[in-house]
Amino acid sequence: MILKLRTVTMELKIVRLLNKRKKLTSKEKQHFISLQKGYEGEVLFDTYISQLKCDCFVLNDLLLEINNTTFQIDSLLITPQRIYLFEVKNYQGNYVYESDKLFKRPHLEVVNPLHQLSRSESLLRQLLLKLGTNPQIDASVVFINPAFTLYQAPLDKPIIFQTQIYHYMEKINQGDSKLSAKHRKLADQLVSLDQKEYKQTQIEPYDYTQLQKGITCLSCFSFSVIVEKGKCICKKCGFQETVSRAVLRSVEEFHTLFPSEKLTTNVIHDWCQIVQLKQRIRRILASNYKIIGVNQWTYYT
Repeated sequence: MILKLRTVTMELKIVRLLNKRKKLTSKEKQHFISLQKGYEGEVLFDTYISQLKCDCFVLNDLLLEINNTTFQIDSLLITPQRIYLFEVKNYQGNYVYESDKLFKRPHLEVVNPLHQLSRSESLLRQLLLKLGTNPQIDASVVFINPAFTLYQAPLDKPIIFQTQIYHYMEKINQGDSKLSAKHRKLADQLVSLDQKEYKQTQIEPYDYTQLQKGITCLSCFSFSVIVEKGKCICKKCGFQETVSRAVLRSVEEFHTLFPSEKLTTNVIHDWCQIVQLKQRIRRILASNYKIIGVNQWTYYT
């Protein structure tokens, strides 16, 4: 049973929108690719977890804290016998393990996920003890990408390669015990302790003037959208949606990028560009948001 679904982080949401609306620097582009690949790898791992038949609780994307130290868990599996902690990596290409370090061939050192795993496992154990329980924890790094090769892979480290995932899940499935109320209580406690989002991100500062304005196509993400007879139509791929729906989607994009800015008719009219009449924008906002203030001081929440 999945008790905490995986969701796109706010950081990835923002970087996706920035990628649509401005030319990213090489550093920003690399960060975007890293976030996107990481999320795709975790979603792929979820497909394996979803096939489990044993009695278990699944908690994804946990951001927890113990003794003022924050740690993140990609996937946590609570079974009657033990807890499984998974650090999922979507690395691609040829890597080599040497002297407890990980290198992308030929000589680029990268963060060793086994060190991340050890830290998360230690902090999780401390948190569980604080919650009054001390279950066995099986912690593993999962290299989810089939196009990943690790030379000199250590046999004594908790590593699961893509070709081993199925058999590992079959091993978990062999347990026939049932979860109890104490397992559900622990799962609920961990979900309640989730910090939701990291306070710090690696997003470079950006401002309104840097971004391309307009409504993007929901299908192909282009700016080739025109308004005709109450529809927003993409001239590139032909996708259509109502003006109201397209404007509301654009409002959500604006709010994601600029959460502290007030939603006003003038601001959203400028943001959308292709909707000529401000009255139309005003009607859409008034029908879907709470109106605060009057006349030129009106904004929406």
